[in-house]
Formats: sequence, structure tokens, C-alpha cells
Amino acid sequence: MAEAESAPPEAAKPKKMSGKKLVLFIVLPLLLLAGGGAAAFLLLGEEEPAKEGAAGEEGAAEEEHAEEEGHVPVFVELPEMTANLVPTGKKQPFLKTTLVLELATAEDQPLFEGVQPRVENEIQTYLRSLRPEDLQGAAGLKRLRDELMLRVKGAAKPAKVKDILFKQMLVQQ
Repeated sequence: MAEAESAPPEAAKPKKMSGKKLVLFIVLPLLLLAGGGAAAFLLLGEEEPAKEGAAGEEGAAEEEHAEEEGHVPVFVELPEMTANLVPTGKKQPFLKTTLVLELATAEDQPLFEGVQPRVENEIQTYLRSLRPEDLQGAAGLKRLRDELMLRVKGAAKPAKVKDILFKQMLVQQ
């Protein structure tokens, strides 16, 4: 009977995992999870601007509400601008455009007129750094608009620019 009692404790001893099994069942799944998490972070991390866009839509709704209360939009048309683009071949491409800026209030118009040369300089400087491929399609136009908004808002301070509208655009290659 004493021998029977001593046998089960030996059988109850857990086996040691070999190095191959440890790697196969523990380390490998952890690496796969970490890689999947990194991939998800990189791919889904690009959706944050969309969330900011949703916040921007809320801001746009507030602005529309302000317009309903009697605020009339104020538009300032900039003179036609022509800029050489970065050449990609033998020919010198250029861009001809006319922009219209929407200001937040009528009080911003005199402020904007005081800084308009600085705004035009920022636009021209940026346009000269573009290639014709940068302006292709709706996505190219959206990127151009977003980049111009960043530069124009900074250059136009203390006036507040709400939007940039393209009245005319011609890319000649």
C-alpha cells in the first residue's frame, strides 16, 4: 500500500516543456500578437484625422448656426497667381490660379487687407514647391487646400480665415 501511495505523486509531477514547445506555444503567439497590434496601430492610427474631421464638422455646424443668426460670410478674392512648378522633365510646368478666401466676420476684412501681401507670399512660396503630380485629381486638390489653409491661417493673423475656395486653376505642363 505504501508503494501505491508513492506512485501517484510521481505521476502528478508536471513534465518540463522542451525549448521547442516553449517557443512554439508561448513565444511565437506573443510575437504574432505584438506584430498584429503594431500593424493595427499603424493602419488604424490614420483614422484619427477623420475623428478630428468629425470635430471639425461640429465646428462647421456651430459656424452655420452663427451664420443663421445674421452673420453674412465675407469673401476676399486674391489676384490671379502664376507660379512655376518643380520641373519633372524638359518643360517648365506652371500653375495659374485664382483663390477666394472666406473670412470669419466683416471685422476681419480690414485686418486681412493689412496682412494680404504676407498671405500672398506664403501661397506663392508653397505653390513653387509643388510638382504637377501633386495637383492631380480630387485628392491632390484637397491636399493643396489643406496645406494652403495651414499657411494662410498663420499668415493672416489676427484676421480669421474660415475657408479657401478655388475660383480658377490651370496646370500647364
